[in-house]
Amino acid sequence: MLLIKNIFLYDPASGVEKKTDILIEDGRFAKIEDNISPEECPRTGRQDGKDSPLQVIDGAGLCAAPGLIDTHAHFRDPGFLWKEDLHTGSLAAARGGYTSIILMANTNPPVDSVPVLEDILERGKKEKIHLYSCANVTVRMSGKETVDFDALAQAGAAGFTDDGVPIMQAEILEQALQAAVRLDLPVSLHEEDKTLISENGINGGGAAAQVLGLKGSPREAEITLIRRDLDLAVKAMAPLCIQHISTREGVDLVREARKKNPRIHAEATPHHFTLTEDAVIKKGTLAKVNPPLRTADDRAAIIEGLKDGTLDLIATDHAPHSDEEKAKSFTSAPSGMIGLETAFSLGLRELVQPGHLTMIQFLACLTCNPADFYHLPAGRVLEGAPADLVIFDPEASRTVQKPFASRSSNSPFLGEVLPGVIRYTICGGEIVFEDN
Repeated sequence: MLLIKNIFLYDPASGVEKKTDILIEDGRFAKIEDNISPEECPRTGRQDGKDSPLQVIDGAGLCAAPGLIDTHAHFRDPGFLWKEDLHTGSLAAARGGYTSIILMANTNPPVDSVPVLEDILERGKKEKIHLYSCANVTVRMSGKETVDFDALAQAGAAGFTDDGVPIMQAEILEQALQAAVRLDLPVSLHEEDKTLISENGINGGGAAAQVLGLKGSPREAEITLIRRDLDLAVKAMAPLCIQHISTREGVDLVREARKKNPRIHAEATPHHFTLTEDAVIKKGTLAKVNPPLRTADDRAAIIEGLKDGTLDLIATDHAPHSDEEKAKSFTSAPSGMIGLETAFSLGLRELVQPGHLTMIQFLACLTCNPADFYHLPAGRVLEGAPADLVIFDPEASRTVQKPFASRSSNSPFLGEVLPGVIRYTICGGEIVFEDN
């Protein structure tokens, strides 16, 4: 049993912003009241009737919110365990305030069959946070043959994606969208037309590409696929997620499409609302991501999309790679950066502190919005709900440094001082991370 006293609660789903006490019992929020005395807390609240020791956290000066949810993370398990696995990824998530993670399906083997999905979900139950997994859209992520959507949905798939590989054949995507409507599960898409890309991970025609002498990935590679896929989603009225938008035009296309199909959603990553292509010049391969970091104008458009609700999901695209891999030449090094342990702080610095988003608006993109879209039993602090909670100090700061809880350390934010420190992460009523 856990009693949190004098905490300032933000609950985006209800709009609650107030100082309160929170009692957690049997893995759920038992009471949320202005004043809960330790003496009035039951000592035999457990279902087995045994005494349940009461732990009290003094939340004075701290804030609480629903446990954070990431709809787009790579734990590299199975197949790439030197980068990350379910356990180290879960530790990184808890340290970042996350209690629910939706894993991407570009593993080895890919999550294109029921046995692979069931293995991930079964092993995930051993971790202290909630792990979900998408399944693939196509067999072997080949883009040529769709998976058995019904069987994978029945086995527990949170959605469908070939993230990392764009779906080039429109008829394949149409089949996936029809399944998405039937099953009421999202399809999420990596939007980069590979036929237009010379070298990935760098903004085509931009300053960084010129410095490195590369052609890179032009913005049209993203725009053309977003336009096509939004048209298909509007036609089917399907639940669709456009992943990690990097261009102003992409934001504009989503804005218009959502007027016709409110089941369309889109992600903003912390690196795309924080960095521009200049980071590639300064940080090299640590700032190499797909789609690439682009211009200040694109970054501003992504922030504007978050402000007006066009982009309503903040997803990390947590992508661990080893130091040896990132030490390769720019064209040989893999794309991606870790993000679970810095995402919350970057959002505070880039979105909340400058006044672009209120704390409630920011937290909605990390809690109730993803929970609602993916039908997760999370994202709310209310009596009777599962007790997933993050407690943070918005006035404290920390230096990003090794070691990370993640197995990898490929972050361009190493050495930076970021605001906001996660003090506790609570999942299912249990403290799964505590800042010492």
